Amino acid sequence: MFEVFSSPWFAAVYLLLFSSLVGCLLPRTVEHVGRLRKGPPPTPRHLHRLPDHESRAIQADLSAATEHLSRELRRRRFRLRQDRTDGGYTISADRGRLKETGNLVFHLSLLALLLALAAGKMWGYEGNILVTEGGGFCNSFQQYDRYGAGPLVDQESLNPLCVDVEDFQARYEPNGTAASYTADISYQEEPGAPTRRTTIGVNDPLRLAGDRVYVTGHGFSPVFSIRLPDGRTFDQLSAPFLPEDNRTFGSQGVVKVGDLGDGSGDGFAIEGFFAPTGVVTDGVLMSADARPMNPMVAVIAYRGYLGLDSGVPQSVFRLDQRQVDVGALERIGTANLAQGESVVLDDGTTVRFDGYREFAAMQVSHDPAQLAVLISAIVMLTGLLANFLVRQHRVFVRVTAAPGEASLEGQKGSIVSLAVLTRGGPNGPVRAAELLDAAEMAGRGTPATSAAP
Repeated sequence: MFEVFSSPWFAAVYLLLFSSLVGCLLPRTVEHVGRLRKGPPPTPRHLHRLPDHESRAIQADLSAATEHLSRELRRRRFRLRQDRTDGGYTISADRGRLKETGNLVFHLSLLALLLALAAGKMWGYEGNILVTEGGGFCNSFQQYDRYGAGPLVDQESLNPLCVDVEDFQARYEPNGTAASYTADISYQEEPGAPTRRTTIGVNDPLRLAGDRVYVTGHGFSPVFSIRLPDGRTFDQLSAPFLPEDNRTFGSQGVVKVGDLGDGSGDGFAIEGFFAPTGVVTDGVLMSADARPMNPMVAVIAYRGYLGLDSGVPQSVFRLDQRQVDVGALERIGTANLAQGESVVLDDGTTVRFDGYREFAAMQVSHDPAQLAVLISAIVMLTGLLANFLVRQHRVFVRVTAAPGEASLEGQKGSIVSLAVLTRGGPNGPVRAAELLDAAEMAGRGTPATSAAP
């Protein structure tokens, strides 16, 4: 009921609207194409019923009056249809066909956009992973910390891309907030392909055959060395610590060793808080700045069963608190350590804080319909502009012979009835009186002048 976008009723509404859009567009498109091929509609019988109409007698015979009006309408880029009737001539003219074309293009592009978005959701995928300097990953769902994929995507359909993060640089504002960050990476598009190197940033991803590799964030991975009481050592242990405060980048995380290898079956874990610029107040470590000017770490060490082989999934960024609650994992010491300092725990184990590495938050996105979405959006905007900016005009003319003789030059005059219909705005640019004035001046031999169309 409340999972809206995955609910059956939302899918039903979406499909019904989609079907309604298709059912509306197809007949309108066929009808519009037919109108374009047939030309303007015939002249109505009752022109006086249209909102902008006028009748006037002009000093020109039927043919000349019709020719003058036709020439003026063509000059204004109207499309004409001229018919002979029993009493004279009729002219139908229209302009602004792009208005309806733009309307149909907009809706057809919207339909294409919806189809492209659906295809992107069906065949697209996205994976997120934290990669410490010197580490790497391959394009596999098993390696991602979090991923989402369409229903038609499986492991075999992923591009065999592998990426290594060689170096990471973060630049900070004077107030300590991160301004930008870039990663120097090397990559192979497939096994056996040559290794290439490039630099990517937040708005400058690596683009490969439909895949895009982004840097979306960064953080710190503290580095520890452990020396057991029997002399065995574990050097350069590291894991990403997740920032809790984006202003100071105080971060929490855990470094886990599943088996110490001494036959006891015990594991070892360091749960810690990393401060890039550490300040200790009343024994509590806090971070004062996101820039690593005084790196420090507060550690809580545990020894015992971590539950890594229990079959129950657990976060790589946190301890399984259930093992602590039942006593399977025992706390053996705490300390606040600056870089290079060490502490001896209750069981004789020595933990040294060696420093830190930076990690990059990477995102791999694959959207096969990205280009189709872009083209559909551009065409949709173009159709919308045409629909808003273009006005459609129709002009209907009926020319009949005037009764009796005209007073000028003995010519027989004509009665011209003219009506203008405008869609999408007022009648301003084309008016019936204006067209009649132009035709009348042309009939007197005076060059017609009128406003731009």
